[in-house]
Amino acid sequence: MPTLSVFTDVPMAQKLEGSLLKTYKQDDNPNKMFLAYKVCMTSKGRPWVSSVVRKTRMQIAQDPSLNYEYTPVMGMKSFVQASLNLLFGKNSQVIVENRAGGVQTVGDSGAFQLGAQFLKSWCQSSQIVYIVSSQKEPHGLIFQDMGFTVYEHTFWDSAHLCLDPNMLLDVVKHAPHGCVFVIGSMGNCQLTPSQWTQLMTLMKSKEIFPFFDIPYQGLSTGDLEEDARFLHYFVSQGFEFFCSQSLSKNFGIYDEGVGTLVVVALNNQLLLRVLSQLMNFARALWLNPPTTGARIITSVLCNPAMQGEWRQSLEGVVENVMMTKEKVKEKLRLLGTPGSWDHITEQKGSHSYLGLNSQQVEYLISEKHIYIPKNGRINFTCINSYNIDYITSSINEAVCFTKDSER
Repeated sequence: MPTLSVFTDVPMAQKLEGSLLKTYKQDDNPNKMFLAYKVCMTSKGRPWVSSVVRKTRMQIAQDPSLNYEYTPVMGMKSFVQASLNLLFGKNSQVIVENRAGGVQTVGDSGAFQLGAQFLKSWCQSSQIVYIVSSQKEPHGLIFQDMGFTVYEHTFWDSAHLCLDPNMLLDVVKHAPHGCVFVIGSMGNCQLTPSQWTQLMTLMKSKEIFPFFDIPYQGLSTGDLEEDARFLHYFVSQGFEFFCSQSLSKNFGIYDEGVGTLVVVALNNQLLLRVLSQLMNFARALWLNPPTTGARIITSVLCNPAMQGEWRQSLEGVVENVMMTKEKVKEKLRLLGTPGSWDHITEQKGSHSYLGLNSQQVEYLISEKHIYIPKNGRINFTCINSYNIDYITSSINEAVCFTKDSER
């Protein structure tokens, strides 16, 4: 007799945005292009890896003295400390006062999983989560699965083609007392001094708990300190917070999933209490984090010469991105493409909005075989000297076609 499967009532999960890549791979057009890769790409269309990382990886692989025993549940202590120093600065107030700590995680998703688990268990009055970023983030799924009520908002104003800090302030104004704010791409949201004051006052009065996301420190402006400077505002104002610090993208170790859940508390005693609870959750989630990526990053960050070389490589990536954006804007201007394209160069980082509507995006995909997300946010490192002319002429064609169809 056949046995009834316990999986009979399990439905297929809803397809996510990743289906765009699947459609691209199935396309047999020779001119097809994919501009939505998450990783930074080289001019040859390969994932970018810092040169110092390649050398360090070889040195580690050939080191006979390494001990391959399981790492502690909290991760490599040297890695966590190096990560904290990178985020705040070795001599920062929060480091000197010993009230910042962290747990090594499996990438940024691991940090959010760990942080959400803690908040669910120990901050039961904070069961409402607002996720505010320059784009739709995947973190909402983690919080939803744990039973949080999740609201998602974006800084990007598609009508005016800009990142609007007033949107963040507006969300904070209407948020309930004691909720959690997951804030991503904070460095892209340019607040004036008065807006900073207003934001801090609102969040303090409502006792909002910040949970920051820093997925690519150094790849926004090319300046590691500048990309994390906004954290100093919250530290100086006495905020306690969590921060997901991913170190995969800015080192080019995409397949390692290296990150830290950073904790900032009011004092060391409170910090130790939080870390002890996080250790229990980490033990249940993954027990021991992987070490290869953490060893590479620690070696680079703890060696001044190697860290200097790594910093230069980050600056090089950002300079290339800025140059590419300028070229795209200029070529669209020379083609006479309708509209202003200043918003392309006004945005920071490798991933930025083109400012196209859904009809224009669909035209690029269906007619020109250029695959970009529905929101028009592309990876500018995918554009190079070999494809820039085809891409810009296609954008011009898409914009002009939709303009004509509106008449």
